[in-house]
Amino acid sequence: MNRIDKKFKELKKRRKKAFVAFIMAGDPSIAITKKLVFELERQGADIIELGVAFSDPLADGPAIQRSSERALKKKVNLDVVCRLVKEIRQKTQIPIAFLTYYNLLYHYGLERFAEKAKSSGVDGVIVPDLPPEESGELRRIAKKKGFSLIHLLAPTSSRQRIKMIANTSTGFIYYVSLTGTTGVRKELPKELSSSLRLIKRLTKKPVCVGFGISTPQQVKAVSRLTDGVIVGSAIIKMIEKNIGKQRLVENVGKFVRRLTCML
Repeated sequence: MNRIDKKFKELKKRRKKAFVAFIMAGDPSIAITKKLVFELERQGADIIELGVAFSDPLADGPAIQRSSERALKKKVNLDVVCRLVKEIRQKTQIPIAFLTYYNLLYHYGLERFAEKAKSSGVDGVIVPDLPPEESGELRRIAKKKGFSLIHLLAPTSSRQRIKMIANTSTGFIYYVSLTGTTGVRKELPKELSSSLRLIKRLTKKPVCVGFGISTPQQVKAVSRLTDGVIVGSAIIKMIEKNIGKQRLVENVGKFVRRLTCML
């Protein structure tokens, strides 16, 4: 049982929901990312979703695309981010999952990636452009290493596909709340509640909802329907707004606290 599984077990026992915070490794620097991980945990984050920058992040909206560009300009790559996690592990055991794209993993080597990430203290990976039908090799390697491979479900997913992803996803299931890319939304889809009820009837695995969640009210509303809430673009925008400011980490932490206190 890795850290992600342990966290959901612990939260279930306490009747609490998970807050999953996404940040891009290396935005605006590796040193600040390290401080942000500690601050996000201090302010109530349960799991850290750590982006590994890729040149063509097709699932991401403008805010996360810009954060990826900033990280790439700093020459941030998989080796750099694995070293960062190794350093983070000296002070915290908060679950950490990478979010990146398959081209990067394939080029690096799937076995090499899983070994490097696991030995550095990473608990799993989310690969938005890797459908479960094509994930067999990575899934086999991940299972062997006790490493979570987290698959995505969409509002357009059929009942049959929900069952398939429920069977193949480990750690948790990432439910994309809307069609389109990541980004802040004023309103969440009306069908979110019915979609999540269907998914929860078909699986006992934890389900976390992401894409479009940005306000305390949205966090509170979504947490009633699911096992966890994922916030990314809103945090990235707060980082972007504070680049160059001495209180960047503190200001981002205060923003995240306003979200986590709703759980």
